[in-house]
Amino acid sequence: MSAQRFDDKVVFVTGGASGLGAAAAGKFAAEGAKVVIADLNIDGATAFAATLPDGFAVKVDVSDPASVEAGFASAIEHYGHVDVIFNNAGIDGKQQKLHEMDLANWEKVRNINGDGVFFVLKYGIAALLASGGGSIVNTSSTAGLTAQDNISPYTFAKAGIVGLTRSAAVEYAKSNIRVNAVAPTVVLTPLVQNFIDTAPDPKAMAERMANFNPIPGMPTADDVANAVLFLASSDAAWITGHTLPIDGGYVAV
Repeated sequence: MSAQRFDDKVVFVTGGASGLGAAAAGKFAAEGAKVVIADLNIDGATAFAATLPDGFAVKVDVSDPASVEAGFASAIEHYGHVDVIFNNAGIDGKQQKLHEMDLANWEKVRNINGDGVFFVLKYGIAALLASGGGSIVNTSSTAGLTAQDNISPYTFAKAGIVGLTRSAAVEYAKSNIRVNAVAPTVVLTPLVQNFIDTAPDPKAMAERMANFNPIPGMPTADDVANAVLFLASSDAAWITGHTLPIDGGYVAV
C-alpha cells in the first residue's frame, strides 16, 4: 500500500463528533492518521471514534482551559505525541441586534469561539513543540472576513481567529509549526441548520443561505474538510499565517 499524507500522524480534532470536525476527522483517518475526537459530547465522540481505524475520544470543553490541557494530556498519554490540530469547535449563538444583545449570549459565544480557540492554541502548541513541530488549522468563517447582521459576537470571535492565526504563525515559524485557518461560507451542518431554524423567518433564512454565494448552493462539510487536510499536510509546507476562504467567491464580491 502506498504511503498516505498522514501515515503515523496523530491528529487532534476539537468539535470532532459532528459537522466539519467529523468530516475532517474521517478524511484524516482515511489518509492514515490516528485521530483524537475531542468534544464536549463524549458519547458522540466515543461512538464516532469507534468507527475509525484508530480513533480515541476525549471529553473537552474548549471554554475551560483545564479541560483543554487535560484533553491534550490524555491524547499524549494514549498515542505518545500530537502532530496536527484541527482547532474547530464552535457555536453560532443567538441572532440579535447588537444593542439588544443578551450579555450571556455574548459571553458564551466569545468564550467558546474566541477564548476556546486560544486555549487550544496554547496547549496544542506546547504539545507540538514537544513533538518537534507540526501543523494547526483553525476554523474561522466568512463572518470573520466580512460583516453579517445580527451575529456580532460570532463575527467578533471569528475575526479574532484570523488575527490569532497570523500571530501564532509568525511566532512559531522557526519552531517547525505552521498555523493556518479556513473561513467557510454557509455549510449545511447541524450548526447551520440550527441557525436557520432559530432565525426570525426560517424559510426566508434557508432561501438566503442557498443563494449566499456567487457559486449557487452551499459547500458540503467534505468540501471544507478537503481544504483542511491540504493546509495540514506537507503539500502546504510553505503556507502559514493564511486564512483560506471556502466561499464560492463570497468575499470577492
